[in-house]
Amino acid sequence: MQYMLLIYGEESGREAADPEQGRTMMAEYREYTQALIDEGKMRAGDALEPTSSATTVRVRNGETMLTDGPFAETREQLGGYYLIDAASLDEAVDAARRIPGARSGSIEVRPVVVFD
Repeated sequence: MQYMLLIYGEESGREAADPEQGRTMMAEYREYTQALIDEGKMRAGDALEPTSSATTVRVRNGETMLTDGPFAETREQLGGYYLIDAASLDEAVDAARRIPGARSGSIEVRPVVVFD
């Protein structure tokens, strides 16, 4: 099965972080990503630009409406993701708990639907 590991955290914390803390966190993410690759679980993963760079698209009654920024204001924002292969939810949760951002934010684990 494939699972999305969605990484949520406070963007304001990312911007205000100590530069040394930021370098340490990025090194931890590189190590974690390499571990997923070595384990044969890594399918994809990326960090996302801040929500201020987002555009939300809605179509209502055939009319396309664009809004700058995120759809909703939330305490934590989606900052990145991993797409992994895992044999079970327990295995996916184990992978999620090892993500460095889990210490300060949250990780949403969602199975990917496979259409035949």
